[in-house]
Amino acid sequence: MAADDLSMQLMRERDLLELLLFKLDEQQMLLATGRTRWVSRAADEVERVLAAMPAAALARDALVVAVAEAWGTPEAMTLRELIEAAPTEAWREIFSGHLRAMTDLADEIAEMKKVNEQRLRAALRVTQETIAGLGVPTGQYDPSGGVVRGGGSRLLDTRA
Repeated sequence: MAADDLSMQLMRERDLLELLLFKLDEQQMLLATGRTRWVSRAADEVERVLAAMPAAALARDALVVAVAEAWGTPEAMTLRELIEAAPTEAWREIFSGHLRAMTDLADEIAEMKKVNEQRLRAALRVTQETIAGLGVPTGQYDPSGGVVRGGGSRLLDTRA
């Protein structure tokens, strides 16, 4: 039955959203503890989960159309509209539960993302301040690879 398939697909999407939330939480813990070595890896894992989302959404949309057709309602429907058109209270409850859980997860993900962005900006700022505080000029080197001290910026090294 198409409604069963849709319910299973919604569960898979919920699992993806929970995995995304977990990966963002993992990233947040790395940032909070200063373990920035692994932050780029955590960001890669977040990107992998995000890359799986469009295919899951496409599968869900196809199943919503199939369920709408099976229930004799217009094809171009959102999940909310499908819930309203459900032939039984049981299907309304099942799909409403999925929608509520997915909405809650999306809200948590948005909040976690905001906090992570703030922490990433703070980590970048601290790194920049640390480098600036070293007192070692950067970007100016002599022909042997040593840092030029006290020299002004040059476009061309005229020393032989």
